Amino acid sequence: MNILTFDIEEWFHILDNASTRTEAEWSRYETRIYENMDRIFQLLADTNSRATFFCLGWVADKHPDVIRRIDAAGYEIATHSYAHQLAYEQTPADFQTDLIRSIKHLQDLTGKKVRSYRAPGFSIKEFNRWVFPILVEQGIEIDCSVFSARRAHGGDAELGMFEPGYLDVGGTLLKEFPMNTAAMFGQDLVFSGGGYFRLLPYEVIRRFTRQSNYVMTYFHPRDFDAGQPMIPGLSRARQFKSYYGLKNCLPKLKRLLVEFPFVDLTQADSQIDWSNVVTKRVN
Repeated sequence: MNILTFDIEEWFHILDNASTRTEAEWSRYETRIYENMDRIFQLLADTNSRATFFCLGWVADKHPDVIRRIDAAGYEIATHSYAHQLAYEQTPADFQTDLIRSIKHLQDLTGKKVRSYRAPGFSIKEFNRWVFPILVEQGIEIDCSVFSARRAHGGDAELGMFEPGYLDVGGTLLKEFPMNTAAMFGQDLVFSGGGYFRLLPYEVIRRFTRQSNYVMTYFHPRDFDAGQPMIPGLSRARQFKSYYGLKNCLPKLKRLLVEFPFVDLTQADSQIDWSNVVTKRVN
């Protein structure tokens, strides 16, 4: 099972960086989301692909026509938070307020229930699993935030989820679609999105995809924008991670979508035998 998802945010929504940390800084940057979304829409049309879009409430607020266009095209809309903040840097109250705000903006625009959530930067760790009860309280049925490997902005290796399963949240079952990993360079890394997708040669991605029973992708509009300016304040390592491979990312993904079948989150949900999955307790 291969799942195609996009995290819909602006090119300057770079986490853990002073010049892009909050809404106060974002007004300094140009708007590039329209041309970047055009590339995604064309890609999906060219490959006859379905995808789930994890959208920021901020995008719904500032650029509602982007959300309306996604919805009008028949694609599934989920939430990626409102203000793109790291979940483990928020208090439970702040996280809940942000989540409610994001859901309201998206549902007001589409008239459809928001069922699914992904944390910015997959920023759920062992110590902030309090996120999950809040998701359940706010009507979220599917989470896509678990990253059972080391990473800069999250990662809950102890949870050990690499395929879809249930999270037992105080007796309520929350469906989890985690990130998948592959063994590379002596550690478990994600090849199906972000910097490693842009870094790795296509043949490596192709081989890992063929070998995997479950692949969860994640891409951002900025991943296909080779002309975007350099964000100030990034270290050389983060400049490399954020900008390497932008030119070739779109044709690489197009080739993958042509060669392998992909589904959106709703289709994946319907194809899973949920009576025969692993359940992990998180409370």
